Formats: sequence, structure tokens, C-alpha cells
Amino acid sequence: MKSTKNKTKKNKKSTPFPKLDFLNTEIAFAYKSDKELKKAGWLFSLMNKTWLVNPLSDLGMLAMKMRIPFTQKIVKETMFDQFVGGRTLLECTPSIEKLYEHDILTVLDYGAEGKESEKDFNRTMNENIRAIEYATANESTPVVVTKISGLARTKLLEFLQKKRDDLPEDIVEEYKHVIKRLDSICSAASKNGVAVMVDAEESWIQDIIDYLADVMMKRYNKERVVVYNTFQMYRHDRLQFLFNSFNKAQEEGYLLGAKLVRGAYMEKENARAEEMGYPTPIQPNKQATDDAYNMALRFCLDNYEQIGSCAATHNAESCKIQADIIDEKGIDKKHPHLNFCQLYGMSDNLTFNLSAAGYNAAKYVVYGQVNEVFPYLVRRAKENTAVSGDMSREYALIKQEIDRRKI
Repeated sequence: MKSTKNKTKKNKKSTPFPKLDFLNTEIAFAYKSDKELKKAGWLFSLMNKTWLVNPLSDLGMLAMKMRIPFTQKIVKETMFDQFVGGRTLLECTPSIEKLYEHDILTVLDYGAEGKESEKDFNRTMNENIRAIEYATANESTPVVVTKISGLARTKLLEFLQKKRDDLPEDIVEEYKHVIKRLDSICSAASKNGVAVMVDAEESWIQDIIDYLADVMMKRYNKERVVVYNTFQMYRHDRLQFLFNSFNKAQEEGYLLGAKLVRGAYMEKENARAEEMGYPTPIQPNKQATDDAYNMALRFCLDNYEQIGSCAATHNAESCKIQADIIDEKGIDKKHPHLNFCQLYGMSDNLTFNLSAAGYNAAKYVVYGQVNEVFPYLVRRAKENTAVSGDMSREYALIKQEIDRRKI
């Protein structure tokens, strides 16, 4: 994931790396002023209350759809500023530069999803290509993210997942447009020394997304990892799918790009499986997810010369496992195939301490207009609060730093 662009990195003072300590809040929040830290503490204290977050998120979605006045302003000044880089690439620049001062890279993600018109799809493609152009000029930004549901109708993806042969002529034509959009993005990345991560989505459209990611990896991952697919390890079939993807890449002569995540659609997946009467694709419990994730990490590390991987996780144990294996194997901490990434506005204790200890660390920076990224913000609030307890941990760490600073 480390940039391959021919630029001279800013000179940094050569000092010994501190020991990796995810509880070091002084390093984790060094980039925040006292005012910013207190605002973050206030926000996370509210988001720590599940009974408050769930109804407010639902009301917010309704208010956004109804375009109720002041809704966007309230969102912009609270959750948006915490979890989103900005409304445009230009607005993101101060945050990106601030991260890079701490040797933290940026993974750019235009937050469009679930679009339904050709005009919207082309706009998303053009925005992805603009992000690549931005990344080309900024070594702080070696990766952009694309979401297939921002480039194609969800109903089309569902149809293609069930049937890919003997398609009606109109479907074939629409499908060609989808492939052309995705190829334009990946081609631009390949030519400009940037990488593209294809986001994972719901299981009922994931097979066709995997297929498209494989096509692009085979096309562009011959000499370096340009395209990454995303593996959601809270699905019980994804560990084997990772193995299969690697074997396929080996047989067909390309490098595998693997972004490893736990997943973001658990409640939706379980609810749909129950409603439609099929076995849930989700792991039986959190321990099974953790075990699968850590096995996937170890597999990528064992094959790091042929797999460009990104540990995109907020789990401290998983990050420590990867860091320890890198050290035990004596691998260069800055090897471009070994990366860590956390969401902007969360888990600063992981990202900033990993970076301070010398590893490739990045923030996943979402950007877009308030109404475009609101579904993303709702997922951050609902799922992290209800499922993994991230908000409690975030609040505790921020409070610890507030106490340390005596503010």
C-alpha cells in the first residue's frame, strides 16, 4: 500500500522507534488540541449510549430523506466532523496533511453507495478518478476505495449474482458499462502508481463483486498490487475464500490484494437470512470471527511476497499479532505488502502508535456531501456501539488523555 510514486519523502528526524503500546494516549491524541479532544470526548460519551444512538440514527435517516431544515447542519457539526474528512477532496486536505505529519497515510473513500442512475454511476466513477489524480500528486495518499454499488444498480448486481450466462441484451449492455467504469478506475490507478481497494458489500451481491475484483486483479496485479479485494471475516466462508483466491492468483500469475475486515453488515445479514429462511452467512459468535480473522492475517503474512495485505481492523489483538509476526520474521516494517488501517476518527490509539513504532499505518478517510455519507455515519454509530463496544473503548481512552492533560 506504500506509495510507488517517485517523490522524495519529507525529511523526518531519525529517532529510535518507541515500544508499541496501544494504551499510550499521549501519542494517540498528540494531533488533537485540547478543544478538539474535549469535543471528541463529548461526542463519544453520547454515542456510548445505545438507547440514545439507535432512535436518533433512525430519526436522522428520516429527517435526511425529508430534507428537514438544519438536519445537515447538526450532522455536519457533530458526527460528520469526527468521522468524515470533508465534503470534497479540497476540504479533506488539512486532515490528510495533519495525519501525514505523523507519518500516517490516507486511504481515500468517496462515500457514495446505493446509486440507481447512469448519471450517478458515471459521477461516482469520475469522482474516483479525481481521487486517483489527487493521490498521484500527494504521496500521503497511496490508495483510493471504490464501491461497486456506487457504479451499478443493486438490482443488476443481484441479477448477475444469480445468473451470468445467456443474459438479455439490455442486461449485457448495462453490465458492460459497469465493467468499463471499474476498469477506467483501475487503469488510472495502475498508470499513476496508486492502488484501488474494492469494498465488500452484502452477501447477496458479494459474489459478483468478487468476480469483478478478480478480473481487475488478473488484469492489473502482474507487477505490483494495484487492486485489492475485501474479505469480510465475520462470514464463515471467507477464510476458505481467501485461500481459494490466493491459489487462483498463483495459478493465473498475478499478485493477490487482500484487505481484511471483520465486517459491517451483520445485523442486516442475519435479519435477511431469518426473513427469507436460509442459513445465515455470519459466523456463530465473535470468537469464531476473531479466530478466522487472525488465521487470515497469519496466512497473508506467511505469503507476504505474493499477497499485498491490509489489516483493516480496530481490534488491538489482531494488530499486535501482525506487528509481532513482522518483528519475529525480521521483515521490513515498511514493506509495501504489510499494512494497517483504521477508520478516520476512530482507534487513534492503534493507528498513531503503530505509526510511531515504524509500521505502515493509514486512516480510511471517507469524504462526500453530508447526505451522501449519512448511511456510513449511521453504521459507525449503530454497529460500533451495539456490536463491538468500540465507543466505550474510544470514550475511555479519550477520557484517559483528558485526565492526563488535566483539562
